[in-house]
Amino acid sequence: MIQSSFTERNLKILFPLPAIIFVAMLMVFPVLYTLFLSFTNWNLTSGAPLSFVGFRSYARVLTEPRFLDALARTFAFTFFAVVIEGVLGVAIAIILNRAFVGKSVAKLLLLLPLVATPVAVGIVFNLFFDPTIGLANFILKSTGLPQGLWISSAASVLPSLIIVDVWQWTPMITLIVLAGLAGMSNEPIEAAHVDGASEWQILRYVTIPMLMPVILTAVILRLIDALKTFDIIFAMTGGGPGYASETLNIMGYKYSFEYFRMGQSSVILVVLFLVVFGCSLGIMKLRASSEI
Repeated sequence: MIQSSFTERNLKILFPLPAIIFVAMLMVFPVLYTLFLSFTNWNLTSGAPLSFVGFRSYARVLTEPRFLDALARTFAFTFFAVVIEGVLGVAIAIILNRAFVGKSVAKLLLLLPLVATPVAVGIVFNLFFDPTIGLANFILKSTGLPQGLWISSAASVLPSLIIVDVWQWTPMITLIVLAGLAGMSNEPIEAAHVDGASEWQILRYVTIPMLMPVILTAVILRLIDALKTFDIIFAMTGGGPGYASETLNIMGYKYSFEYFRMGQSSVILVVLFLVVFGCSLGIMKLRASSEI
């Protein structure tokens, strides 16, 4: 009887408890453990025992030019990829929201990049961008345009990776915005038509402002994912040529599994976590202000 009454009194705690424990084990603990390692000098190749060094690992990593370059590349890759995907995603969603012949086929084709495995996408685009046998240079050569080195050149590798990311993830933003358009009220648009507004004016002053919370939600999701991009970059370039496409994720991987400098790798991952958290928080505040 006592046990039964205890269960009834604590149902709100007992039911979500397994999920809370699961999240704590798989998410909270790794983050806290990585934070702990970032204050150590753990190096698997040195043979020295793990010791606490405080902020010395942070000072060493954060002042390294390679880290600063990787941080700049992470921001550059994320900014250009998310901006292009956002603009194209919204534009395609607005087009697909209208009635036209072949609309169902267009939506089906839009889903294909999303269901492709990122590593497989990286391998295919490796062949596509190959300077000698790649389809990209073959098309440019056939049309009389200058050919490029694509991922083989330090100057063009990051734009090439952005193109691949835009190809794969623009459909995600399109689908989210399409869902927002489907649930949007038609009354403001009809009222604007009655008032004599043009299609461009309706799009700019009615549709886009009403869609802004949905667009910002899509951008938040894509921003978080783009900042953590690893698979496509690793499959296509491995951070090369040289360090030309090395982002924080790739650098953290190399420090962990190539150099075995676990303490400094943890510093990189903690910084990446703070960057993702800060950017997400900023856009969420922007989204909240757009709803006021």
